[in-house]
Amino acid sequence: MKKYKAIVIGTSAGGIEASVHILGRLPAQFALPIILVQHLHKDQNNALVRFYRNCTALKVEEAEEKEKILPGHVYIAPPDYHLLLERDETLSLSVDEKVNYSRPSIDVLFESAADVYSSELVGVLMTGANHDGARGLQKIKEYGGLAVIEDPATAKFPEMPKSALACTQVDYILPLNELADCLLALADDCSAGPTERDRLSDLSRF
Repeated sequence: MKKYKAIVIGTSAGGIEASVHILGRLPAQFALPIILVQHLHKDQNNALVRFYRNCTALKVEEAEEKEKILPGHVYIAPPDYHLLLERDETLSLSVDEKVNYSRPSIDVLFESAADVYSSELVGVLMTGANHDGARGLQKIKEYGGLAVIEDPATAKFPEMPKSALACTQVDYILPLNELADCLLALADDCSAGPTERDRLSDLSRF
């Protein structure tokens, strides 16, 4: 089975509920880091980080400049900052212009992560009401990484995953209730027993 080093997740409208559904099912010993962009109002405080901490066994942090990326951690983009990955596998924050009317932008995260991890990256794009993330997921796929989207049929706002489908041959199109099992299988660590790992053969139908 191919090994991956990191997971990036992008979501917008309806995304907090969707993210909790996934993060809440991942164990503390999950082998990969998760870097997440959720579109937020620029005046939003760190209440989202506190909320996620109450919903998952993983360590949830608001991303900080030059922070080292560690497995079993979830790094959340701060409001009104782009979140990027650096070549030394640390995090970086930027106040550059908005991309797709968004800061943080999913495209900015996905594209920088593809530059760092190439084929060892998993990109997940979920519910949202705009096109942010489609171009970034396309780059992940072009660099040999794995492209996963929430099935538009189950997404609260299907525009975002639909926009990815329009430009990228994604690897998996999964309903929300199957995304956590997919990530467990891809992590392929002690937290993923045979049942989860065997799911990859089932997921190939997508």
